[in-house]
Parts: sequence; C-alpha cells; structure tokens
Amino acid sequence: MTTDNNKEFLTQEGRTGRGHRIEWLDAMRGFTMLLVVAYHVAQFGFAEDEKTSAALPFLVLFRMPLFFFVSGFLAYKANFVWNIKNTLPLVGKKLHVQIIPAVIFLCIFIIFKSKLPFWDGIMTALKSPTKNGYWFTWVLLQMFLIYYAISIAVHYVGIKSEKLKVKNGCSLFFWLAVWILSIVAYETLYLPKSFKYHQAPFYAYTSFIQTIRFMQFFLLGNIVHRYWKEIQRLFDSVWFFPLIATLAVVCCADIFRLHTLKFAWTNLPRTTAMYTLLLIVVMFFRHNLEWFRKERPLGKALQYAGAHTLDIYLLHFLLIPSLPFIGTWLNAHHPNFLLDILCSIGVAIPIVALCLLISQIAHTSKPLGKILFGK
Repeated sequence: MTTDNNKEFLTQEGRTGRGHRIEWLDAMRGFTMLLVVAYHVAQFGFAEDEKTSAALPFLVLFRMPLFFFVSGFLAYKANFVWNIKNTLPLVGKKLHVQIIPAVIFLCIFIIFKSKLPFWDGIMTALKSPTKNGYWFTWVLLQMFLIYYAISIAVHYVGIKSEKLKVKNGCSLFFWLAVWILSIVAYETLYLPKSFKYHQAPFYAYTSFIQTIRFMQFFLLGNIVHRYWKEIQRLFDSVWFFPLIATLAVVCCADIFRLHTLKFAWTNLPRTTAMYTLLLIVVMFFRHNLEWFRKERPLGKALQYAGAHTLDIYLLHFLLIPSLPFIGTWLNAHHPNFLLDILCSIGVAIPIVALCLLISQIAHTSKPLGKILFGK
C-alpha cells in the first residue's frame, strides 16, 4: 500500500545500486496484501470476528505492521538532503497520493455499499478512526509528515552542531530513541486508567490513534534500511532466528491459550508477537529471495501484486462478497485455523485478481489512473 517507488536493489550481502526493484520486498508486500484481503473477507464477507474466527486474531498481529514496516523501509533515502526545499515536493506528492484516492473510494463505498444515506455515511466515517477501512492512506500520510519533520529538524541541527555525529541526517542512537518513544506512546493506549487522552474525539476524527498504534513499525523499517548491512549480519547469525521463533510461539500460546499475564502486562506478549512474526516474515522472504524473482511464476505474481498494493487496497472493499453462510459453517467447525485461512485466501485470490484487472483498465487513461490511484 505504500506508494514509494521501490527503485533500489539490495542483495543478500547488502550491496546497493540504482535502477532495480527489491524483488523479495515487492513479493513480501504482495503476500501481505493477500493476507489483508483475506482478513477482510473473513471479517466482512464471512461475518466472522476475532472471537469466532481461528485465523483473524493471528493475522491481525502482523499484517498491518508489515505494511508500515515496508513504508518506513522505503522512506529512507541515503543520499537525500532533508532541507525544506527538497522536502516540500515530497510533501505535495504525498498529499495528493494519500488523500485524493482514499476520499474518492470512500465516497464510492458509501454510495454502493453503505446502508446509510450518503451524508450520514460520510459523517459516520469521519467519526470513526477506521474510516470504513480507508484509514490506512491517511495514517500513512501522517507518518510520512512526522518522519519528514523529524528529518528536517535533524538536518538543520546537524549542520550547526558536529557533536551529534550525524550521518546521512541521522544517528543510530537518535533514531532508536525516537523508535522507543513511539513504543511508549503505543503502550499508553493500553493503560486507560493512567492515560485517557486518546479518548478525545480528535483522535478518532483524525485517525491519529492508529498513527500512535503503528508508527513504531514505520520507524523500525526505516532503521532496518539505514543499517541494512548490520541487520543482515544479525539475520544470518545462528541464534537470532531460533530466538525470535521461540518468542513468537511462546507469545502466541499466551495470547490464544494460556492468558498468564493480566492487567497492564496483558499487552506485552501481543506486542512481542507482532515484532517477532513481522521479523520472521521478513527473514523468510529475504532468505528465500530466489523463490520470489520475476523469473519464477510465484515471484512474478506476488511482485505484480506488491507493486500495485494501493490499487488493491482501494478497490477490494467494493468487491468483497457477502457470504455469511461460510462464516456459519466455519463457526460450526471452530477452531480450525487451516480451514479458516484456506477459505479466506481462496476467496481473496480472485478478488485481488479482479482488483488488478480494474486497475489496469483505469490506467488506460493516464489522467484517470493518476486521480484514482495517484499514479
């Protein structure tokens, strides 16, 4: 769903060069988009919820964090000078791409899918932090603006002070501190007795509560890209993958079965599971990058979907069929994760294909394609 052009190629050893896309990253993004559609098929098409579905509670842990991770990864520009003159064109581009398409498709969704009158539907959507599902582009815009503002500030402070030891507009210590602050802000959402600020209408109208929830993953992706060589050595170490895989299993066991932690600590295994599952997916696609090259049918299909995630995201809400009888049947066989996910993905695949077809038809007209999808 990120709209950044993926024009930088990173090999498994970490060498960089211009003019190529990161094939495994595009494939991973396409895979994650498929999971997003599958999640919404189960939620809206099958009328399941996280209490009755075997797949939804698991998918929600890492599908959106992965997208924000990729967006943050691509937001890093190694040779970019973060001054106001250079950044303003980026802001203008983001304002167009992240707002206009989402507003258009939200209006289309309300006209054709909502049971409310148009203006009532608009007001209901505005009051909701999820905007009938079209919250992602608005929240991603907020993340880009926050990141741009921080980068500009660091750039100008770095010019005046050599003590910060700024490298490419940042330092590892500084960005780790910003990332930790984003985690702290996220944790305040789960301490309602101590922090009630996010209950104000402002956070729902602006969807800023979602920005607080997911900004940490945008920053993580950005840090990973900045220090890619070092991160690859960590990924390739003999202990790292077994460690995060073990943590993922333990945390998922606590989330779905054990429930050993209570009150303020309840969110600890959930947060840990989000990070470990995200890293497992990233490491899997990077490690098996040969599977996901364009020469392979699987890689070609996933990369194509990954390069058009915004189009799929905007269109798929309009194409999800109402199949509540499948949800009833799945509930009768609950819990069965494999059955649940296969049914959801089985319906999601033709929806994604149809989204891509409609997108290509719309792009026949360049002005129409630019208005609808920002390209």
